[in-house]
Amino acid sequence: MADQTLSPALRQTAEQYLGRPLEAQEEQQLLLLQQNIQSQQPALSGAVQQARQQQNTLAMAAANQGVMQIYSLNTMAGAAATEKVAQGGIADNLTSLLTVLQSFINR
Repeated sequence: MADQTLSPALRQTAEQYLGRPLEAQEEQQLLLLQQNIQSQQPALSGAVQQARQQQNTLAMAAANQGVMQIYSLNTMAGAAATEKVAQGGIADNLTSLLTVLQSFINR
């Protein structure tokens, strides 16, 4: 059940702002405002918790994507290295073919 008394800090702030004591109607309005804010706190804390969970999920997804990119780059680097090795073999084959052709020409 909602508290039926106005918070002393809220009363003091309002009176300092107005420069005079609160009237009964003003106190009642501030009490309604205070109760409204207090009733919304659980919903707000639930929204904050949901936002934190969403932020954690996004952070994990970003980290996962980063790891996937690293593996992708590693795979691409491995493929490039394999291609260079394979091209090195082609050059050796061409050299061997030229040597064989030159041996036929020199006869």
